[in-house]
Amino acid sequence: MNIKLKKVQQKHLPLLIELAKSLHIEIEEETVTPYKKEFVAKILKGEKDLKDGKGVTIALEDLWK
Repeated sequence: MNIKLKKVQQKHLPLLIELAKSLHIEIEEETVTPYKKEFVAKILKGEKDLKDGKGVTIALEDLWK
């Protein structure tokens, strides 16, 4: 049997996890995001590239030239 809990308050989550452990119930967490995996991967790669110095700096005055 599968049970899905929706709209669980963050403060109640530890209690539910402990209850499930004490009853030997397997817990599977699922994170819902409005973004596609490919989009998130592109954003994270871009942030990593900037940290690694692979970015380009453009002066504000030169932006529309």
